[in-house]
Amino acid sequence: MELRHLRYFAAVADTCHFGRAAQRLHMAQPALSQAIRQLEDELGAPLFVRTTRQVALTPAGEFLRGEVQRVLGTIDDSVRGVRRIADGRRGLVRFAFTGTAAFSHLPRIARALKLALPEVAVEVHADLLTPAQCDGLRAGSLDLGVLRPPARGEGIELRTIETEPLIVAVPADHRLAVEPVVSVADLRSEDFIAYAGKDSVVNAAVLRACRAAGFTPRLEHLVPGTAVLLSLVAGGLGVAMVPASARALPLAGVVFRDLAGAGSVELALAWRREEESSLVRAVLDVLEDALTAERHAAEVSP
Repeated sequence: MELRHLRYFAAVADTCHFGRAAQRLHMAQPALSQAIRQLEDELGAPLFVRTTRQVALTPAGEFLRGEVQRVLGTIDDSVRGVRRIADGRRGLVRFAFTGTAAFSHLPRIARALKLALPEVAVEVHADLLTPAQCDGLRAGSLDLGVLRPPARGEGIELRTIETEPLIVAVPADHRLAVEPVVSVADLRSEDFIAYAGKDSVVNAAVLRACRAAGFTPRLEHLVPGTAVLLSLVAGGLGVAMVPASARALPLAGVVFRDLAGAGSVELALAWRREEESSLVRAVLDVLEDALTAERHAAEVSP
């Protein structure tokens, strides 16, 4: 049984008229009539009652009509799905975020993708440092990342999303919690809580800022992620210099203060340089448009 015969049958069943069905199918009526008879011969049952006045479905034809509608509907859905995947409008994208980026940028990225590509699912990998993200991108276990430059190794493209100043997180009862702005030198005698990753870009920026202020930070606690880091700050175990996006993770017992002279860290969107996936390319286009819109909105805002 050929798929075209099912489509021919559906057209005749819908119109109950061979002439109109042939016009819909852009074919000659005799060829259509012959195809329907071939289908009936193959099935071993008449599908239509034909008279000089009308064409009507037989009980077998009524049954087949429902089955054909279901089959053709499934096939059409499958074709549309394949085309959406080929066009990059459907599928799964694996997205990694470093540190505080999951709190500050994941909601914005997820919203942009939901609006523009509603059939794209996002698999999130949070709290991955830059080296791990670059390794995952090259290995193909990740599709996109939001990381702190520079990229580690070859084959990674970057697009800067934001440049964030470093701020300080202190316990709510800390002496500096009442100050509107803190200087890096004010932290000279403090115990520091930092990230455990040896290649942490934030740790490197903190070390540079402290040394520029004339001291080396005393790293008392090293933690795997921002949520744990801020929890230790809330517990009074030290202070932490973090990107400003950490403010997106408010926690009772923690106060954030601007930090004069601390410098900044960049945040960038990352992907494979030789990316061939139409899905990933479609996601990149959506995010590029969203980032451009945000930048223009920031430029015109007072």
